[in-house]
Amino acid sequence: MNNISPQLQNQIAQFQQTQQQLQAVSTQKLQMEAQKREMERTSEELAKATGDVYKSSGSLLIKVDDKDKVKADLDESLETMEVRIKGLERQEKSLREKYESLQETINKAMGQA
Repeated sequence: MNNISPQLQNQIAQFQQTQQQLQAVSTQKLQMEAQKREMERTSEELAKATGDVYKSSGSLLIKVDDKDKVKADLDESLETMEVRIKGLERQEKSLREKYESLQETINKAMGQA
């Protein structure tokens, strides 16, 4: 293992770093998708609500007079969340391609060694 070239050592370090980045981005994407599902359920429940509606503000619940404004704010937040998720998906795809490319390069180099 001591006869590994500096170039291969660098590629292995890049591979490990890419793997960590890929895991972080994947985790972040999963968390955002869960938040998005929760927001979608909230939006559905808000549409069904017939009585008073309350909005969470920190540890307080505040009565909302304009249900439509809350719905519009929630829809806007959903759109923002979707854009962020799409960005994470692009980043995840790019990292996955880099990861696979480095893996292939390292495997070839190790096979030749």
